[in-house]
Amino acid sequence: MTDSTVQHRITLLTQADCAFCDHAKQVLAKVGADHPLEITEIDLTSEEGRRLGAEAGVLFAPGILLDGEPFSYGRLSERRLRRALTAATVDPTPNSPTP
Repeated sequence: MTDSTVQHRITLLTQADCAFCDHAKQVLAKVGADHPLEITEIDLTSEEGRRLGAEAGVLFAPGILLDGEPFSYGRLSERRLRRALTAATVDPTPNSPTP
């Protein structure tokens, strides 16, 4: 059963003058039209950004955390994000057994 009301938390780790960061914002806006997203943007050079980046293994901007878990860094793939959101919406419990 699909529940399109499941809101996903996206943490976007960015830095100034970053073309991939601008691309990620465009992808998130586009995907956000189809999936409810709560997006928090954090500067990767800030104390919190450095901490989150280090914990998530983000090597360079933009870094994406999906529901608090590392998802990607660098150029964001819209297709991969949509697949992950759809899968998480269909089965919002990540540790449940799959048939």
